Amino acid sequence: MSLLKTIDPNPTFAPRESGPLPERLIAGSPAFKTWAQDAAKNDTILTGVWEATPGETRSIKGETFEFCHILAGIVEITPDGGEPVIYRAGDSFVMKPGFLGVWKTIETVRKIYVTIT
Repeated sequence: MSLLKTIDPNPTFAPRESGPLPERLIAGSPAFKTWAQDAAKNDTILTGVWEATPGETRSIKGETFEFCHILAGIVEITPDGGEPVIYRAGDSFVMKPGFLGVWKTIETVRKIYVTIT
């Protein structure tokens, strides 16, 4: 097992396809694709590429920490009680445990993610 892992931003294997939980859907009909590429520490640390088509969903992080680096597209994230923030290709951000807000995909977005639970 190598302790160095390259994350492929354009994986050629089939993604896991899904959608938002019905209780989290706010607007549109976003579709999600996940290309999981690495797991560590008994699957408490996950890394890969995620893509979403336009739509608006409720984001609830619970106990999960998530680092995101936007590869393509535009999203608007509005924390509960806060102001909206726009992220575009090249931007990176963190959603800390306990984050609550709205994730609005404006243009189909693709990101590299690292989650720690």
